[in-house]
Amino acid sequence: MNIESAPLKQALLALIPNLRAFAVSLCGDVERADDLVQETLLKAWNHLESFEQGTNLRAWLFTILRNTYFSECRKRRREVDDRDGAKAADLAVHPDQQGHLDMRDFRLALNQLPPDQREALILVGAAGFSYEEAAAISNCAVGTIKSRVNRARAKLTELLCITTSGEFGPDPATEAIVTRTVSGSRQP
Repeated sequence: MNIESAPLKQALLALIPNLRAFAVSLCGDVERADDLVQETLLKAWNHLESFEQGTNLRAWLFTILRNTYFSECRKRRREVDDRDGAKAADLAVHPDQQGHLDMRDFRLALNQLPPDQREALILVGAAGFSYEEAAAISNCAVGTIKSRVNRARAKLTELLCITTSGEFGPDPATEAIVTRTVSGSRQP
């Protein structure tokens, strides 16, 4: 097919109002419909050689428009509106290297704790059990668990030379264990 065909150009131009009406009915937004029509005409123009002379040009264009619209819908489902960049900032990933080294140091320090303190700290700080639940699991008094956890946190911060919670790994599990000792809070 000759792309320079004047009648074909005229036929394309004549169908713009029909394409626009169809686009508005699909998306319900005039500005988005105009973009959709423009994208449709661009795709049609770039693939004009695939249009067979004598077939229904209107149906061909409507098919391109419809397929373009649904492709955009699928793409938009995966996109998130983030005009101020807040969601992108939340997705920031800290480098693995420092976290890996921090975790290694933490494990070494954790292994230096007495077994009863280590158990109490893991139950309350890492596993998320309440003091009461940890006491039941350890078969001791609640006050004993609180004391063990407090001593374990203090010893860990001493062994790791931590003065603020920000000094030790960004991961939530680590901060849950360390933050309470550094900030002075004794509640899980």
